[in-house]
Amino acid sequence: MKVVATLILSSCLGLATGFAPAAPAFRTKTSLNVETTTRAPVFDEVCETTGVTLKRFMTEVAMLNPELQEITTLFGAIETACKAITNLVKRSQLPSSETLGYEGNINVQGEDQKKLDVITNDLLKRALRFTGKLGVLASEEEDAPVGIASSDNKEILIEDGERYVAVFDPLDGSSNVDAGIPTGTIIGIYEHDESCEVDPACVGEECTEEEARCLANTLQPGTNLVAAAYCLYSSSTFLVLTLGNGVYMFTLDEQIGEFVLSKPDVKIPETSSIISFNEANLDKWDPPMKETVVNWRQGTGKSGKKFSSRYIGSMVGDVHRTLLYGGVFGYPGDTKNPNGKLRLLYEGAPMSFIMEQAGGVSTTGTERVMEINPSQVHQRVPVIMGSK
Repeated sequence: MKVVATLILSSCLGLATGFAPAAPAFRTKTSLNVETTTRAPVFDEVCETTGVTLKRFMTEVAMLNPELQEITTLFGAIETACKAITNLVKRSQLPSSETLGYEGNINVQGEDQKKLDVITNDLLKRALRFTGKLGVLASEEEDAPVGIASSDNKEILIEDGERYVAVFDPLDGSSNVDAGIPTGTIIGIYEHDESCEVDPACVGEECTEEEARCLANTLQPGTNLVAAAYCLYSSSTFLVLTLGNGVYMFTLDEQIGEFVLSKPDVKIPETSSIISFNEANLDKWDPPMKETVVNWRQGTGKSGKKFSSRYIGSMVGDVHRTLLYGGVFGYPGDTKNPNGKLRLLYEGAPMSFIMEQAGGVSTTGTERVMEINPSQVHQRVPVIMGSK
């Protein structure tokens, strides 16, 4: 049962609720049209000088929104995984590091798997697995969705009672690690079909149809996302999340080992003159896309502004900058890759959810990314997102 929690947090967060006004109540409807009431967390001005940790933030969210108790547990695991991954990335270039080089395998996208890809994928799987709240996951580094119980073998298992499905790219931009360029982790969380059961007595091919139906839980449009987040490993380590009502940015304070709220209720600037595309592919784009970008560069577009280019080549880094400074990020389709290169399920949809919650837009050029129903786990899609 999907509950869309209403989370309206003031621009200043704290825990001294005894000095705060009563939390307003909001009525929402679940997918079964059962009306529920959730309260918006209330914080006071204490955080203006002290900040609030992610743990403290999630504890307050869970206390005031009991239906989100399980998802806050998942974010505890995501927080731990991001801390571990940022340390792996920082140490990856040391001669003694076991993460140097390639694994020697090719993933389902036909890309060489770096050791760091495999290690971060296993790390995130294990962190999520032991929350006990996850039924199925899909990752860039997995050929197909896997039951969370099957992390240590190839056999797909479905556990009863797990509420959520997680999709993720464990290390977006991993090919840039050797050059010290920002990388990141992208995570989307859907609700798991609780009626999904596999008969424990079935064996072999007898289970195929049931397993396929259960694992299809991962093939949901972005409009079904319950939460999305990304971690950016750069000059600082950032964790940016949405639970469906606003975007909140946390920064890792390495002295205390905690993510601290640094930007509550992030809103993308409505106007900007920055574009972020791989313009080396300009001649391969379709005419409308090519014309639009050329007009932006020359200042002959509708706004009359001359746009400047800023492109990192790592989706998390480019989208993070776009959220803060405004502008447009895009990876459109071209003659070589008609559907673009970004994966819908665990890149396009979660980042689009975050972008829209921050007041931006995300489209393929012809339709809203969030409304596309994926037909396969690693489906690619053109993505253009940013300021309205």
